[in-house]
Amino acid sequence: MNLFGRSMQLPDPEENPLPEEQEAVLEKLAHQVVKRGMTVPAIVFLESIKPLNYIGSQAMVFFEPIIQTVFNWKDYDALRLVLERRESIEILIQKVEAEDAVRLKKERAVKKFYKEQKKTWKWYQRWLGIARPRVELPDEIRNMPDRPVPAAELRKKKEDDSAESPS
Repeated sequence: MNLFGRSMQLPDPEENPLPEEQEAVLEKLAHQVVKRGMTVPAIVFLESIKPLNYIGSQAMVFFEPIIQTVFNWKDYDALRLVLERRESIEILIQKVEAEDAVRLKKERAVKKFYKEQKKTWKWYQRWLGIARPRVELPDEIRNMPDRPVPAAELRKKKEDDSAESPS
């Protein structure tokens, strides 16, 4: 018998613990956090409030009439329902980390490309910034995905692949 039950285990990414609407809300929230460059503070904040997520969802129920009059936020109820589940904070943290990994990979590819391009510039272009040549990013960097593939699409693709392969 375990004292903490399943509270110390990470949610399985293959298992779908959330409905698609709630998962979409978490993906949108994770994207906005990464877009604003708040990945580390958001992860620290989420880790610190993990035990209080149910209390936070109940506070959202209390403030719902006030918030609904000021803001017409259609995802408010979905976010509140997500926060009622204990594993939702860990899922949100995983989504933020996945979004940040994709952004970081693209950023590193761009920096590496510019570093290689600067090696061909003259000294006055590199150091003084005079008459810098216009540099176009190659298609392979420009067409890198901005967001990770959603878990629902991965599951659907996996199911399609298993249905096609005769066993």
